[in-house]
Amino acid sequence: MKTVLTVLLVISLLATFGTMFAGVLGVGREGGAGRSNRMMRYRVLLQGLTLLLFMLLMATTRG
Repeated sequence: MKTVLTVLLVISLLATFGTMFAGVLGVGREGGAGRSNRMMRYRVLLQGLTLLLFMLLMATTRG
């Protein structure tokens, strides 16, 4: 279980970073404000998922 949670945590961290990077790059594009805002919303959702996975991982390793 710990291995699965660790893998999912790493994947969600990379997805969060990629989404953040895409959103920041979208700000620099002309007319890309709408896409950038959407990417930043996805980033917030992915951050929440990452925190949830981290809490679950800590709860399973505590015992």
